[in-house]
Amino acid sequence: MEAVLNNINNLGRRGLAAPLIIIALMAMMVVPMPTLALDLFFTFNICLSIIVLLVCVYAGRPLDFVIFPTIILVATLFRLALNVASTRVVLLEGHTGTGAAGKVIESFGEFVIGGNYAVGLVVFAILVIINFVVVTKGAGRVSEVSARFTLDAMPGKQMAIDADLNSGIIDQDTAKHRREEIASEADFYGSMDGASKFVRGDAVAGILILVINLVGGFAIGMGQHGMDVSDAVRNYTLLTIGDGLVAQIPSLLLSSATAIIITRDSRQHDIGEQIKKQMFTNTKVLWVTAGIVGLMGAIPGMPNMAFLSIAALLAGTAKWLDKQQEQVLVEERNITEEKQRPREPAAPKELSWDDVQPVDLVGLEVGYGLIPMVDKNQNGQLLGRIKGVRKKLSQELGFLVHSVHIRDNLDLSPNAYRITLNGVPVGESSVQPDREMAINPGQVYGQLQGTPTKDPAYGLDAVWIEPGQRDHAQTLGYTVVDASTVIATHINQVLYDNAHELLGHAEAQQLLDNLAKSSPKLVEDLVPNLLPLSVVVKVMQNLLSESVPVRDIRTIAEILAEHGAHTKDPTELTAQVRVGLGRSIVQRINGIERDLPVITLEPSLEQLLMQSAQNGGQGMGVEPGLTERMFRSLEDVTQKQEMAGQPAVLVVAPTLRLWLAQLVRHSIPGLNVLSYSEIPDNKNIRVVAAVGAD
Repeated sequence: MEAVLNNINNLGRRGLAAPLIIIALMAMMVVPMPTLALDLFFTFNICLSIIVLLVCVYAGRPLDFVIFPTIILVATLFRLALNVASTRVVLLEGHTGTGAAGKVIESFGEFVIGGNYAVGLVVFAILVIINFVVVTKGAGRVSEVSARFTLDAMPGKQMAIDADLNSGIIDQDTAKHRREEIASEADFYGSMDGASKFVRGDAVAGILILVINLVGGFAIGMGQHGMDVSDAVRNYTLLTIGDGLVAQIPSLLLSSATAIIITRDSRQHDIGEQIKKQMFTNTKVLWVTAGIVGLMGAIPGMPNMAFLSIAALLAGTAKWLDKQQEQVLVEERNITEEKQRPREPAAPKELSWDDVQPVDLVGLEVGYGLIPMVDKNQNGQLLGRIKGVRKKLSQELGFLVHSVHIRDNLDLSPNAYRITLNGVPVGESSVQPDREMAINPGQVYGQLQGTPTKDPAYGLDAVWIEPGQRDHAQTLGYTVVDASTVIATHINQVLYDNAHELLGHAEAQQLLDNLAKSSPKLVEDLVPNLLPLSVVVKVMQNLLSESVPVRDIRTIAEILAEHGAHTKDPTELTAQVRVGLGRSIVQRINGIERDLPVITLEPSLEQLLMQSAQNGGQGMGVEPGLTERMFRSLEDVTQKQEMAGQPAVLVVAPTLRLWLAQLVRHSIPGLNVLSYSEIPDNKNIRVVAAVGAD
């Protein structure tokens, strides 16, 4: 036996097992088989069907048995090959007796017939009807609907993954794994839709083979072998029913397995635990059922023993479950009382500097209704989401983002939260922990029932919905996230917008220390020989204030070292660093496209602003009316670019860039302001609009 298994493993490693199995199945249809081989193969077919059924029952979720459609095809081919082989034996040797096709077929036929051929045909017909009309047809319909809804929900699920990735809740590997899981789910349900047709066709084939065996057997037995009518009916009816039964029982098991795995919840659950939790948690159902069955059993003329026995069993089960639930409640109450038990007050200690708490750089205050979201003992997910946000931001900005200090605030409403920087509130909103937010990304295909709201991070229209509406909302094109994700995304946006406040001397020094490991001479010459650390910090803060990451610390240090001998002004040094980082700045705005659509100022307006900047300093002497008209024109052009799906980039002279960037930073957030010197040489500038003084 061990040698056989080793040979099978060797064939599998060489990729020969599957082709040999398919060839063997085809050979069974044309090569005559001895009765002993038929007995073994029929027994193996029944075992295979039982194994597949149990695997479907014990699978945690449908995707744990993703090869199931292929198993259905192979099992169907195997069963049909056996039908062909057994039909050949029945028609050729059926006149010799009921054991002509082997002991398995004879035993099943005698068991069902039980001495009455009419009853045997009726029982077999009922089995075929159950398999064909009920199980197979229902499983096929469920497969079709599941495949359609799974494919319809794919865009919404993909958008939800992108939202989690952009907010830092998950990393690239997790996003890739989830996308692969969605693709596997779509492939699985699509394959199951087709595989269910195999099962249905197999049931039809079983009916036809039954008719062929009966009619052909009677004709051959009486016409060719001169058998009596009674002998022909006895032999061929028994053989036909036995043959059909050993094929229909595995077919029924496989149809049941298909129905079970298709109707399963797609989440990771044990089906036994689900049945216990969802059907028997509420013992009132068992008590009422026991009462109804008991009343029916008390009616004279009814089968009193059966009804009263079942009623007593249901009542006993309900009482036992009540005791179990009461014991769990007592244990939970004891644990709660232990936690709430007042402790003996400790002796007051002398006041010290340790009692003066520093201001939290990044803080999150939550109302008491949101405390379970940040409590690990209550399966709170917010802490993990915030950790993901910090990791993503740290990788994107180039320095380690501070941890978020979370505390409860009784002054807030129960479901409200507040984000603070250096103790000052910078963001505030509220969530509904027991619901999910369906965000309208700009184009959806229907309306949802729920509470209208706004996404606190980006201000998009959204609706608070019940968790059961999630799949429907994703099908309509909404991006659905839970309450923890809403808060984490809001924190991500606030920290990104205020990244310049998160970087201080300690963070800048750490960046330089890391650079010194690979370029010690560069760091040694820069700080403090050329520039003090405070100037380097200010330059980095200026970059972060305009959403320019400081990941490329080597380039930043080299440019500062090059120009630090000529100026110590952080503004001028920032402008030089931006020129050196021009390639990455433009890459962030326009990707790898060679053409860069830009907005320019008409020469007369640009000359006027430059003269004003030289006289009044950074354009502060410009007429207010001119500034307002220019601002409206820039806003209109920016909206047109965004509607066209292109970035809005204003290119101006270096002396005007900073002033214009500060002017439009909060009023026109979608407009990027660059100087001519910041655009790399490999980019083709394409002017899409020119803003003038009118």
